[in-house]
Amino acid sequence: MNKLLATLLLGGLVISCNTSNKNKGTSNDNSTETTEEIADKKSNLKSIESDQDLIATALMAAPKESRENTKVIGYNMAGEFVTLKEGDSEYIVLADDPKKDGFNAACYHKNLEPFMSRGRTLRNEGKSSDEIFAIREAEVKSGKIKITPGSTLHIYYGPNTTFDPITSQVEGAKLRYVIYTPFATSKSIGLPETPSAPNHPWIMDPGTHRAHIMISPLENKVE
Repeated sequence: MNKLLATLLLGGLVISCNTSNKNKGTSNDNSTETTEEIADKKSNLKSIESDQDLIATALMAAPKESRENTKVIGYNMAGEFVTLKEGDSEYIVLADDPKKDGFNAACYHKNLEPFMSRGRTLRNEGKSSDEIFAIREAEVKSGKIKITPGSTLHIYYGPNTTFDPITSQVEGAKLRYVIYTPFATSKSIGLPETPSAPNHPWIMDPGTHRAHIMISPLENKVE
């Protein structure tokens, strides 16, 4: 009787080990499939090589429902600052500069164009960041440049310049948002000057013409 019991127990252990090994093998197979799927997605990516690529990727900074009718400006592949696409929505999109590392496209309300355009002009004149800040500060205070409180800037950015030609999503790119509140302070609008936690809003450049609410990039995928 004892020998029979021992034999049954030994048999059960062998079956259990075999089942465990099979399960491990299945788990490894699934892991391999996941890796292959990731590799397939990578293989579908392409580099930004044309003005149409610049337009498609830049429009990812704009709200989806407005992309078709949104104007796109910026440097073309030849290095000329041009209107890449005409549009009459409430937004203007500034495309990524193909001559610079990484990816950075920005979408902003058309009310901000005088402010943005002035910055580009001063930069082209060779002015430093500090000089541009001081000049626009004075011009906003005098009323020469107007920034409508609540005007929003959407920045679509990342370290890579490859994108999915079907979705136009740039590999690893994220969105962050800037809401302009000229001359606001932490006390006047009730936001801290540093983020309390990831994705929490905070105020940057408080008390100046460039005071704005910052909303950090979300970790989930963006369109």
